[in-house]
Amino acid sequence: MITYEWRGAFEDPEVNALHAEGFGHPVLDIGWHEQLHGHSLGWVCARDEDGALVGFVNVAWDGGVHAFVLDTVVAGRCRRQGVGAGLVARAAQGARDAHCEWLHVDFDDEHRDFYLEACGFRETGAGLIAL
Repeated sequence: MITYEWRGAFEDPEVNALHAEGFGHPVLDIGWHEQLHGHSLGWVCARDEDGALVGFVNVAWDGGVHAFVLDTVVAGRCRRQGVGAGLVARAAQGARDAHCEWLHVDFDDEHRDFYLEACGFRETGAGLIAL
């Protein structure tokens, strides 16, 4: 059983480890608490029955009506079980509760089905500059 919590409690090392696993990089020492509390509308933590962090998504915003899904990640052992879609659904509800009108997401082609089919986003035109 997976539980989800909007603005759930977490420790930086557990998010760093999950992020490294999910995005295939070494474990970094990112100060998630400071970063999220300073720049995000909220985040969602997914935990298994033992309390282990198995999913995470960050919801940044513009301070107004636009929110942005970032860093959606699910532990390998929990993928393809609806955890990612559950994270995004709770992120959307959190943004809705904060009176945002739009929830944006950017994704690579390999994640197209997840975001468009499983999460209900619709495709739009967008622009991007690699910095």
